[in-house]
Amino acid sequence: MDKETSLAYPDTLPAALETDNDKIIEQIIEMVKKYAPNSNTDVIYIAYKLAKAAHKGQYRKSGAPYIDHPVQIAYIAAELEMDVIGIAAALMHDVIEDTPYTFNDIKSFFGTNIAEIVDGVTKLRKLQYNTREEQQVENLRKMFLAMAKDIRVVIIKLIDRLHNMRTLKYMSPDRQLAISKETLDVYAPLAHRLGMSKIKSELEDLSLKYLDPVAYEEIRESINQKKEQREAFVGKIIDQIKGKLQELNIKAEVTGRAKHFYSIFRKMYAQNKSIDELYDLFAVRVIVDTIPECYAVLGMVHEMFTPIPMRFKDYIAMPKPNMYQSLHTTVIGLDGELFEIQIRTWQMHKVAEEGIAAHWKYKEGKSGQSDMDSKLEWVRKMLETQVDIIDTDDFMNTLKIDLFSDEVFAFTPNGKVISLPSKSTVIDFAFAIHSQIGYKMSGAKVNGRIVPHNYILENGDIVEILTSSSVKGPSRDWLKIVKTPQAKNKINQWLKHECRDENIVQGKELIERELRRVNLTQAQLFRPDWLQQMYKKYNFSSLDDIYASVGYGGLSAQKVVLRLRDLYNQLKKQEPEKVYEEQKQQIEEKRSLGKDRTNGIEVVGIDNCLVRLSRCCNPVPGDKIVGFITKGRGVSVHRADCPNMQPSALSDEDKERFIEVKWKDDATSKYIATLQVDADNRPGMMMAVSGAISEMKINCMTVTAKPTKRGYSTMTFGIEITDAGTVTKAINKIKTIPGVLSVSRLKNI
Repeated sequence: MDKETSLAYPDTLPAALETDNDKIIEQIIEMVKKYAPNSNTDVIYIAYKLAKAAHKGQYRKSGAPYIDHPVQIAYIAAELEMDVIGIAAALMHDVIEDTPYTFNDIKSFFGTNIAEIVDGVTKLRKLQYNTREEQQVENLRKMFLAMAKDIRVVIIKLIDRLHNMRTLKYMSPDRQLAISKETLDVYAPLAHRLGMSKIKSELEDLSLKYLDPVAYEEIRESINQKKEQREAFVGKIIDQIKGKLQELNIKAEVTGRAKHFYSIFRKMYAQNKSIDELYDLFAVRVIVDTIPECYAVLGMVHEMFTPIPMRFKDYIAMPKPNMYQSLHTTVIGLDGELFEIQIRTWQMHKVAEEGIAAHWKYKEGKSGQSDMDSKLEWVRKMLETQVDIIDTDDFMNTLKIDLFSDEVFAFTPNGKVISLPSKSTVIDFAFAIHSQIGYKMSGAKVNGRIVPHNYILENGDIVEILTSSSVKGPSRDWLKIVKTPQAKNKINQWLKHECRDENIVQGKELIERELRRVNLTQAQLFRPDWLQQMYKKYNFSSLDDIYASVGYGGLSAQKVVLRLRDLYNQLKKQEPEKVYEEQKQQIEEKRSLGKDRTNGIEVVGIDNCLVRLSRCCNPVPGDKIVGFITKGRGVSVHRADCPNMQPSALSDEDKERFIEVKWKDDATSKYIATLQVDADNRPGMMMAVSGAISEMKINCMTVTAKPTKRGYSTMTFGIEITDAGTVTKAINKIKTIPGVLSVSRLKNI
């Protein structure tokens, strides 16, 4: 929990109990005895005594005793009908984090179960992190791992955050903003994903209060001004529906419900409208006993009011992933005003309000964890998705997609519903069915017709994934198409394990490109002691592990270079003279390399002339060459067969600008030649070619690869040579590799 947060009490607490924690605990125990009469409530009392002793002398920002906060958390937990284990853990949720008591202490007093829940809620404070964002990500990782084992961890965490948001006024303005943003980004979507709408809505409204107080007040005042008018309208609708229900002899509760502030705010922002221009700011809710009665009421409502086409949603037949079930329909009232009607059973209503907590039954000492397995499947998938994600930014982006993306529902040919984030593709659909389906996917049919791999799914699509045993695995290009973290993770896992050699080459190139962008070198940043820090932080054992991780997308090249650059900048501050001497030496080396302005070329009849080798054809010693006098940039040297130097490509004026050039006999300069290799698209092919080049003691400067049709791939290698004979030897060497179809030197790159 956030220590700075002050104490405030939930509205549900009896006023007489607000300052007497002993009486509140008695109240909690009485509540538990009503919904779980066979529970051992002594555990709650003992946990309270330990927490009270542990927090003795600690105070909140408001000046209230620290123990007040966990008591309030326990009260809300009892309202959600948590078992004595969950309530005891709620009372002690800050003990390990903020007091001398340890995990083993809790375990010895209360057993492993309670100790693990308390530890799951506890933040990671003993480890050192470079940024607050890194610490936040690691805390979230820990919470989700614990949540996958025991759902009570996240329920306590959400209650804790709710109470902290209710008491946020004692915090400094900057902490109010930071905590509210984190709440809106992570905790409110998490409550929504767990179906806990009451907590989710309050977290959103309280976050809005601090993130945009002007909008919050504007909405609050507007609603209050029209409160009587709106209540009169809703009351009239409710009376009409109740009258009709009595005629049909259907027992039901009918209530009106205004939209929450944040929901209104999002609607105003999305539609660019003022609150006065929004019509569906409220809904009428009908709660009945059975599912058949839900559909009977729906038919009755559509007879009474005019339904709006395309605004009917049946979440009973197709529940949301967060377990929400209800019928939604938008209709037009007799005076022309739009409003929504929600129809559900009492059980559905309990789930809609409390979400996963409503499914957790603690009575008669029975654990509900086994009932949670299917409902927590998305948590396990999310953890699988994030197992190879190292970058903190990538982790947060993935988490946000998992938690609060809009959804699209598509069907397999046999009628199974697959729920995916909006804008998902058929590739995402394939991996949602099974990873092996995704790995062997050769195409897809949607509603009976062939579609491309980047086809974006729409609600109601019937999708058939076509597979083939000849498909060797997913393409790296799919990472640019897929939407879901699950699909990205499975593709990355395949690339990681099946294409390590290619990943190393790819990662090295990306890091070298990033180094050039920031104008630094490997010699400056890749110091052994700094690399050891990287290995320890990311659980690597070698530089190749870093390259491979960057190559398959687990870690970004920018993140690697940025972290090493930070260490380099620290060194510059601590030992400026050492860094200065290194930079001076590098400058001298560059100058010595750059003294020869001729690039090993002799221009016949002209001395000390600026000469540059053309990049369009990359001539090397041994090639027949021609010189071309440029305007202001000296002589440009091309291969004689360069397409840009052919008469058909030149104007009459340009044809007069040729000049005779030849290679110097003592030329020792190094040149770049580009080889194109067409080969089978199989794991290890790129590394085989790179290895052949390396065996010839040739430095490979650049590598690119892309798949082509029919299972082939095209690779290009920029090699550093001194003459054309080396190019010929390299081509002949590569041709001996099994699976290589052709090798040629590119004239244009």
